[in-house]
Amino acid sequence: MNELQIPKNHIDKLLYAKNPDAALLYLYITAGNDPAKAESALQFSQSRFATASALLRQLGLWVQEKNAPVFSGERPQYSEKDVLSAMEADRSFQMIYGEVQRVLGRNLNTEELKILLGFTRYLGLSGEVISVLVCYCKERARQKGSLRNPSLRTIEKEAYHWAEQGIDTMEEAVAYIQNQNVRRSQFGRLMDLLQIRGRNLSPSEEKYAAKWLEMGFADDVLALAYDRTCLNTGGFNWAYMNKILTRWQQAGLFTLEQVQSGDKKPAPKGASGQFGQAELDAIQKILKEG
Repeated sequence: MNELQIPKNHIDKLLYAKNPDAALLYLYITAGNDPAKAESALQFSQSRFATASALLRQLGLWVQEKNAPVFSGERPQYSEKDVLSAMEADRSFQMIYGEVQRVLGRNLNTEELKILLGFTRYLGLSGEVISVLVCYCKERARQKGSLRNPSLRTIEKEAYHWAEQGIDTMEEAVAYIQNQNVRRSQFGRLMDLLQIRGRNLSPSEEKYAAKWLEMGFADDVLALAYDRTCLNTGGFNWAYMNKILTRWQQAGLFTLEQVQSGDKKPAPKGASGQFGQAELDAIQKILKEG
């Protein structure tokens, strides 16, 4: 029997997702089985299969062909007449804007209703997906420390992000939010390790953090890289720690034991023996780059 090789970062993603159906579907596909027969072979209901497959896509563990709509050119401009017509004759839109007003705790003005109309007519989002979208944006604002509800412009930006990724069903929306929760949990754990408290990561810092989490290092390895970074540079430096982790990844060193046994290189005369030669060589360059 051929052994099934599963990358550690894939295992980490599945463990953090805490979804048995997604893990089972991943194993079925990774073992070389026909994805088209997965629903029947695993005895999943249509809903279970849709949720599990959507989560795997959001985790980047299964690339499926899905024709996500392409939104190019100018967005349609809706008039006040369009809004009034929808409010009077479109029962579905009446329910949508009523629910959005309830979640946001205020009445929507005409310009905001035009944006909402675009969610349904242009992006093709259903009422339940829009409701989940608004709740997600509201919760994300709370997590960032804001006491105010998000504006419709902010929600619109996220709506287009969802639409461009093909998130247009409840299963896709739930999978996306679950993946974002996993990502936030991982970021929080990494921030504690890096002793970053009382603030959010900047966009550039998030890119570094996401890259390191994708590499699949254990927490004790990240802690060692942080310690070496601080000792070598006199403080924490994102670019320098990235150099360390990238080199370890390229050398296939992912556990503390592997790093300690495989990262022993002679240091220059007068330098501390704790650090690899490549790290010491990079100090001045990294510090100059900021």
